[in-house]
Amino acid sequence: MSTDTQTRLPADDVAGGTGALAMARQLQAYGVEYVFGTCGHTNIALLAAFDEVGIEFVIARHEQAAAHAADGYARVSGKPGVLLVHVGPGMMNAVTGVATAALDSVPLVTIAGDVPSYLHGRHPHQEVNLHADADQTAIFRPFVKRAWHAHRVEDLPRFTERAFWTATSGRPGAVLLNVPMDLFSRPLPDRHTARHPLPVQTTAPALPADDAARIARELVSARQPLIYLGGGLSRGAGRAALLTLAEHLDIPIAHSLMAKGAVPDEHPLLLGMPGFWGTESTNGYALHADVVLAIGTRFAETDASSWDPAYTWRFPPSRLIQIDIDPAEIGRNYPVEIGVVADATLAVQAITGQVLDQLPQGRSRPELRADIAAARSALFAGSAERGRSDQFPLRPERILADVRAALPADAILVTDVGWNKNGVAQCYPLPAEGRFITPGGASTMGFGPAAALGVQLAAPDKVVVALIGDGGMSAQLPALPMAVERGLPVIFLVMNNRAHGTIADLQAANFGRSYGCEFRDPDGNPYSPDFAALGRACGADGYDIAQPADLVAALRTAVQRRRPAVLDVPMVNEPVPTPGHWNIKDIYHGVFE
Repeated sequence: MSTDTQTRLPADDVAGGTGALAMARQLQAYGVEYVFGTCGHTNIALLAAFDEVGIEFVIARHEQAAAHAADGYARVSGKPGVLLVHVGPGMMNAVTGVATAALDSVPLVTIAGDVPSYLHGRHPHQEVNLHADADQTAIFRPFVKRAWHAHRVEDLPRFTERAFWTATSGRPGAVLLNVPMDLFSRPLPDRHTARHPLPVQTTAPALPADDAARIARELVSARQPLIYLGGGLSRGAGRAALLTLAEHLDIPIAHSLMAKGAVPDEHPLLLGMPGFWGTESTNGYALHADVVLAIGTRFAETDASSWDPAYTWRFPPSRLIQIDIDPAEIGRNYPVEIGVVADATLAVQAITGQVLDQLPQGRSRPELRADIAAARSALFAGSAERGRSDQFPLRPERILADVRAALPADAILVTDVGWNKNGVAQCYPLPAEGRFITPGGASTMGFGPAAALGVQLAAPDKVVVALIGDGGMSAQLPALPMAVERGLPVIFLVMNNRAHGTIADLQAANFGRSYGCEFRDPDGNPYSPDFAALGRACGADGYDIAQPADLVAALRTAVQRRRPAVLDVPMVNEPVPTPGHWNIKDIYHGVFE
């Protein structure tokens, strides 16, 4: 760890300051501009300190909404998201949002107020532990990188520094700092706060030259190589080096769900997504690849067709070279021939340099490029053809086609689960300037509406669209007043099929009914709230889509007005194509491994 620092703590800390004021000044020194969360009696001392030092608190009406917003802010800003929650119920309400960030390797620092330290275990107001040897940090421990429980006010500066360092170094992730409320009000001399500036990570684990040369030899000699890109390769130099490598050897690229948009959809070597919701051509090529270079991916179940060797990946006979910053991911799901624990950008740059040295003339595979072009053209042409339908309620691909036509190229799509996630990842031609943000690890319904708020805060000049289902919108209605309060011009586009559509389709296909998956009124008729009216009630613009032509017009108006807007779009319930395999279908039919 370097002793250099990005910033120094303020020199004018007063000797009579409190733990809350010291923490607020420390966060300010670390570059924190926004803290997301809700208030409670255990954290109001810290909120008052935020106001004193000028940190903006983004108040939510539910802690899950606050957590998703902090997550979205972190994904776009490149800074750690910071979440503040209250003891007990407040902290527990945030579990889903914090776990979503954790499973997607998003740096998120959660600060939780707790019962007074001197009343621990006596069940004061809202304490949750029923066991004398427990505390509320245990609730977060299964998914955070680390949880700290402060026992003394002197712990706060050191634990705060450790929390930010741990969240952002190595494989990023979520952390918890749990603070009994009395520590915020206890005095803390300035000599304690000045000792813990945030270190700068000046070196990342690199790939040794010998290992880079060995990997380059494998790729140069491969008959049917494949690059499989996950969400762990940073934008900029890493992705530029990746494209140089792929183009020099004409190696096709597949991407995980989380890496949609990492390589432009129009790139001639891009196959697309593999797995259950991937494409048939990507799965077919992956099955017969002799060498696979996997970068920053964990081979998630849906991306790997439940790891069944008949559908997507087959190791062996394929040989796997896996690069990841987290040693626990190397070989977790497939045996590796070469496992590399390294920074993905540094590793790809080293491998590319070795390939250029070993085969300066490169390699050309015109037939491969032609096959990819044909498969991609067929995929997008088929989707576009279905997207021209004037059927009403709208077909999902018509909605995606209208979104693509009406939005600027650099718009950011924030999705939830269902057609808005899987359909976009599979067949939406994302512009090179655009961005796709989705909950991969947890596939959390309700992520999209609230995460879009944090995205908009981090990218105030961009058009941000929360592309969500009616289930996802219903799960995060607190996002609407939050958008209005902050003046965030997020466009909430609700693909409304009056059901948890993906699960309804799955149940219908396997059990012949969709009981418990569709929203109905007491008479059995399909039911949905009027989301556009709900948006208007909150102070946003609301658009009722009553005929096919309304959607593009409403989208263009919403983009131009730059106000929070809700578009309620009736949609037919139609399954996303599934060329791959998912083991749960076997389980439904009693086939077990």
